[in-house]
Amino acid sequence: MNPLRSAAHYFKNTDLYLLFLALCCSAYGLVLVNSATAADALHDRFILIQGIATIIGVFIFIIMSLIDLESIKRYWHVLLVFNVLLQLSMRFLGTNRGGNRSWITIGSINVQPSELGKILFIVTFAAHLMLVFEEINRWQTLIQLGIHVMLLFGAIVLAQHDAGVGLGYILIAITMIFAAGISYKWVFGGLVFGLAAVPIAFQFLSGYRLARILVLLDPAIDNLYPQKDYYYQTAQGKIAIGAGQFSGAGYMQGLQTQYGKVPVNESDFIYTVAGEEFGFVGALAIIILLALLVLRLFYISFRAGSTFSALLTVGIGGMLMFQSFQNILMCLGMFPVIGVTLPLFSYGGTSVVTMYAALGVAAGVRMRAKPSWLQK
Repeated sequence: MNPLRSAAHYFKNTDLYLLFLALCCSAYGLVLVNSATAADALHDRFILIQGIATIIGVFIFIIMSLIDLESIKRYWHVLLVFNVLLQLSMRFLGTNRGGNRSWITIGSINVQPSELGKILFIVTFAAHLMLVFEEINRWQTLIQLGIHVMLLFGAIVLAQHDAGVGLGYILIAITMIFAAGISYKWVFGGLVFGLAAVPIAFQFLSGYRLARILVLLDPAIDNLYPQKDYYYQTAQGKIAIGAGQFSGAGYMQGLQTQYGKVPVNESDFIYTVAGEEFGFVGALAIIILLALLVLRLFYISFRAGSTFSALLTVGIGGMLMFQSFQNILMCLGMFPVIGVTLPLFSYGGTSVVTMYAALGVAAGVRMRAKPSWLQK
């Protein structure tokens, strides 16, 4: 077959809207990373890695869109075991960074397996949900699904000490179960149980993790841990966003950004760079782009050709939505600092490539969707 005709056929049938939105996010993110690292001695390396990760991400997007995951859903048990072992392996292979062991360091390259694990989890959980789809509201079914989720959450918390990443898995699962048609009585019961479990969960939090939560309610608690400065990053981020006001201080003119007042603002706190230098307009632009991506993913789910594909795309949409919420609320001082990146905007090769891979899976679902006249 003529390669040019094959390429033309692919781009005619793939979801170019999804790819276009992702590239817009990446381009905006690269602009923000450039400003956030302008005074850093490794500035060129930051830009190079982010640019290469985006290019690789586009290729991964294309590859993943061509893979029909319907053919491997029967092996979801194997993938689940592999994912659990992958996360547990970080106990021995992970590099300790800020109390977490979420990264594997290979030379000058850092890889975060929990990001890949999210895609594997969405695939296995979608396959599991599909098998019990007709019995979703039985308590036995919900216990099975709960065990599925807690296997991953427990592996991440025990091996990596990263409850923030583990929380992302739980939120993805909730989105998928809700889309599968769970009864509202179970939703209400789950909310009551979750609220009742909060005081118990607090008993298992160590000092610094508990401090990260309580300091949001009372910044004075930070004085009890002067060597840690739990509230410093949050406070500086809020100052940066507030300083931007409506239209911002101007590109590469933000004082908090250019003088390095906000730690890791090229990654976890990239939203503060947009808020300070482009103001409310720039910060809102990020929210609009991410919201359009999420809405597109949910639309693709609605048009999917099978239950498995629909749940798969809902899971990807939930991953993008909740990770965005976590990061933005964290930068606004409304959520604990847990080291969650802003999808496609934050610096980080693993995060960027993984997100493009997930979007590629959704694009593949769109390519294989049933025509509208067959869905009526």
